[in-house]
Amino acid sequence: MKFTFTCKKVSLNDSIKEYTEKKVSKLDRYFREDAEAIVIFSVEKDHRCVVEITIRSGGTIFRAQEETRDGDMRSAVDAACSTIIRQIRKNKTRLSKRLRQDAPIAEAESAAAEVSEEKDFDVVRTKHVAVKPMSEEEAILQMNLLGHDFFVFRNTDDVISIAYRRKNGGYGLLETDGTDEE
Repeated sequence: MKFTFTCKKVSLNDSIKEYTEKKVSKLDRYFREDAEAIVIFSVEKDHRCVVEITIRSGGTIFRAQEETRDGDMRSAVDAACSTIIRQIRKNKTRLSKRLRQDAPIAEAESAAAEVSEEKDFDVVRTKHVAVKPMSEEEAILQMNLLGHDFFVFRNTDDVISIAYRRKNGGYGLLETDGTDEE
């Protein structure tokens, strides 16, 4: 697995990075050899340690963000790794084609009987929307006026985009590029 580390508002020693590599490398058994792990360390205003782990493998993205208030990055890394393992276990049948074929998911499942597997994605409503051209600011304003967490629109470059509200209070923007990656 290839690792990329980023530190925001914090300077970490190599022991934390080595610990993180060791913990995340234990997940190698679930992923293909081309897997890439992006780890972001940050410290918030009230001394919360935040660790975000994103693993890309075979067109599938796993993401976990965990925080601790005790100032211990190691416990946040442990929690994020556990979250990713829970995601794999919960969706094991759906992911079996995308993850490594010989991955020991069955063994991991027996170790965690408390995680129940969903049978299907239950679509309860389908809605058709007109995708109108507008600026990013207009889209965010429209999203806020509707009280939604996301809004689909066509930007000024005629690209379909999605504006969304992030958990930390900011906004995000997803732009389509029209290419098929996989």
